[in-house]
Amino acid sequence: MRIIPRAVSPAARRAVSPDSLAASLSSTHTEQTVPSERSEADSLVDAALYCGGERVATTTSLAQTYAELQANPGALAWIALHKPTATTLAALGEHFGMHELLVEDIVQAHQRPKLERYDSTLLVVLHPARYLDAQEEVEFGELHVIVGHDHVVTIEHGPSPDLAKVRARLEDDTDLLATGAEAVLYAVIDAVVDQYVPVRRGLDIDIDQIELQVFRGDTEVSRRIYELSQEVADFGRAVRSTQRMLDELSAGFVKYGVDVDLQSYLRDVADHLTQIREYTDGFHASLRDILTVNATLVAQRQNAEMKALAEQGQAEAEQMRRISAWAAIIFTPSLITGIYGMNFEHMPELPHMWGYPFALGMMVVSAGILYSLFKRTGWL
Repeated sequence: MRIIPRAVSPAARRAVSPDSLAASLSSTHTEQTVPSERSEADSLVDAALYCGGERVATTTSLAQTYAELQANPGALAWIALHKPTATTLAALGEHFGMHELLVEDIVQAHQRPKLERYDSTLLVVLHPARYLDAQEEVEFGELHVIVGHDHVVTIEHGPSPDLAKVRARLEDDTDLLATGAEAVLYAVIDAVVDQYVPVRRGLDIDIDQIELQVFRGDTEVSRRIYELSQEVADFGRAVRSTQRMLDELSAGFVKYGVDVDLQSYLRDVADHLTQIREYTDGFHASLRDILTVNATLVAQRQNAEMKALAEQGQAEAEQMRRISAWAAIIFTPSLITGIYGMNFEHMPELPHMWGYPFALGMMVVSAGILYSLFKRTGWL
């Protein structure tokens, strides 16, 4: 059995016309993912039919793919699109009998990772990621995978894994590809999760660099911590949403009796994603601790600077006291010398025999008294 039920009737395929659906989409969504003049041929990256895991036909348009699929019952069509227009997606929905709401969903970009079922078709939204080391940013793309019982459509919005390599790897493993559309879905999810590993490593390296910056006292490190915390938070949200989607998909694989080996492969992807989530949670804790340590170190440096300024001010005040004390000691003899140096005719002490020794004695005694006083008060 497959996870995707096979009940899609020709009447359901004719239920929505491409003209009416395109008109509905254009009235509902004023913004398209790409300019309107982009053609179906520009959007179509690759399209092929597979029987028993072997490529049996390569097509160049959606109409040709559908015709080949009708001519080869039991075959699997895999169509890869890059930023298709609403018109192209309306034609896609017409050819494969997709629900109108599903087509509206795939026209809209900027959706969270999710798993949605529309009648007999699954829509899986993934967020591929890559780490831009120079900018220290995690760049996210958006990848839609539409899975029906006889077709898989991948729609790229922004950076995505190299789906040509994913296709080549699956074509080399014909036994896996022969299990059906679920094998393609697994391979695409595996490629997206594999892209998360370099992102995790890039974030890990930058956190190590930030730790060194913190202990070197780099003044710009606080801003870097904040910005990297935002990138870790965005990456963590993508990982958690993908993990929830994988849990739902795994439950569906079990419920619908998908190939046991394929279930094991999907569990392996889930294990890898769990490891990445644990790393991401650790990054949150590390950055929080680094921010706390940085704040502590900044406070310590500020306290040390304030202490140094206080000590410097205290030393300057001490010097000023010493200078003031010696100035006062020197000023007193200078005052006495100035008084007796005014050369007035009538100064009683001048003709006195002990006048000069008396003046010298006053200078010494006053200087001594002041020195003792300043010494006692700690100014000298």
